[in-house]
Amino acid sequence: MSFYDRHILPRIINCACGTKPIMQQREKVVPRASGEVLEIGIGTGLNLPFYEASQVDRLIGLDPSEKSWELAGERAAHLDFDVEFIGLSGEQIPLADDSVDTVLVTYALCTIPDPIAALKGMARVLRPGGELIFCEHGMAPDPTVRKWQDRVNPVWRSLLGGCNLNRNIPQLVAQGGFNVNSMEQMYLPNSPKIAAYNYWGTAQLA
Repeated sequence: MSFYDRHILPRIINCACGTKPIMQQREKVVPRASGEVLEIGIGTGLNLPFYEASQVDRLIGLDPSEKSWELAGERAAHLDFDVEFIGLSGEQIPLADDSVDTVLVTYALCTIPDPIAALKGMARVLRPGGELIFCEHGMAPDPTVRKWQDRVNPVWRSLLGGCNLNRNIPQLVAQGGFNVNSMEQMYLPNSPKIAAYNYWGTAQLA
């Protein structure tokens, strides 16, 4: 891993994923999590302030960047529930089948190299009746915006740690073994349109 990837990129992502519109999205979805929770792509812990502590028994955070988790700092230091960090990518979930009640994934499916494999892993560890909660940016509905997403994506991906602008989030969730229960979508305000189209909602095992 290069110096840029280890030390600079986590700080760039922390800033980019901590803007006011994105934090408002996190606030919409994170409080739904309950029981034994697996968060995919926990990163610098931007979701941590939004968990309802009374609903969460334990949180397992999965992320390949241990440096990002170090940056979580005080966000993780004063929580009222146990947190375990695992330094692995989303395709490598070292948990038993049917072992968690909630899987939360926010702004991570854009970056995971094999998102379908990761989603199938999430489906494997989710208990029957459990819930996948997702909030992601992805492919825009407007042809002109999509065209620019496709043009910019190679450079964007190389600069931002593999982040893709143009993934079809609902399709990925379905291919990963889930049925979407509810989903909303819109362009986030005050954000570059090519990176602003958000999908968020919940899904259960197909």
